[in-house]
Amino acid sequence: MANIYEKATQPTIYFIGVTTGSSSIMKVFPKWAQALGLKDAVIKGIDFKPHSSAEEYREAVTFIKNDPLSMGALVTTHKIDLYRTCEDLFDYVDPFAKQLGEVSSISKKDGKYCAHAKDPISSGLALENFVPANYWTDFDGDVLLLGAGGSSLAMSVYFTQEKFGDNVPKKIIIANRSQPRLDEAKRILNGLNPKTKFEFILNPTPADNDRTLASLKPHSVIVNATGLGKDAPGSPLTDACQFPKDSLVWEINYRGNLLFKDQAEAQMKEKNLHVEGGWTYFIHGWTQVIAEVFHISIEGEILEHLSEIAKQ
Repeated sequence: MANIYEKATQPTIYFIGVTTGSSSIMKVFPKWAQALGLKDAVIKGIDFKPHSSAEEYREAVTFIKNDPLSMGALVTTHKIDLYRTCEDLFDYVDPFAKQLGEVSSISKKDGKYCAHAKDPISSGLALENFVPANYWTDFDGDVLLLGAGGSSLAMSVYFTQEKFGDNVPKKIIIANRSQPRLDEAKRILNGLNPKTKFEFILNPTPADNDRTLASLKPHSVIVNATGLGKDAPGSPLTDACQFPKDSLVWEINYRGNLLFKDQAEAQMKEKNLHVEGGWTYFIHGWTQVIAEVFHISIEGEILEHLSEIAKQ
């Protein structure tokens, strides 16, 4: 944390996370900044332990607010805690941030300090990359979201949008190892769309998650949104788990020891699974926030170009 709150001397975007130094974005952002024409723009990491103190979050958010060349930030892992502790510091909070009680993007516009929740957009763009059109009306599978944090809430909001008509999952199961986050998820998501039934299941152990997994229909979507594999070692499942046939399995992390992804890939042929990594989510997650922070448009050919740069 030393020197992290020194006055910025060039346009700076911050990455508020847990182990930001090992993220690809630290090497990728300078190349992206050059490609996007963001002259002199730099990125700095701010690392907090999960569920840090209100004082620590407020100190970081206040510093960015008051420092002229600190342009904004992308927030991961701490999205819910930061929103809870810092909501009053923002002049504008977007509808998704209010609905989900989280902030993933901090920016400044027209003299206002802004909080956005970009995950319903970025997770939606990533899902559309591998979930076939009309998937729910065609196959009627379930959704199992492992973890009840911000990513699972955002995906739930994305899946149940009224614009999709009948093409929404009939059942979304959110499984988590502690009760408070489940209670919060239930408060936020219940009644979101009458066509979708939510189940909130307390699964303290990976073996409990195995049992929930085994209850799913074929053609389900299963997501590891626990942070295990990136923020901490391990998987929310045991090696004895059984994935439902013909299903789509998504590991939203793109780095770390991705045991969940390995477990799914081990059953890929036998169960006819599509196993998706977190790369596309990583690209959309960052480009959505960079576009907000620097007031530019990133889509189409520019987006594809940035993805290619990041792979190099």
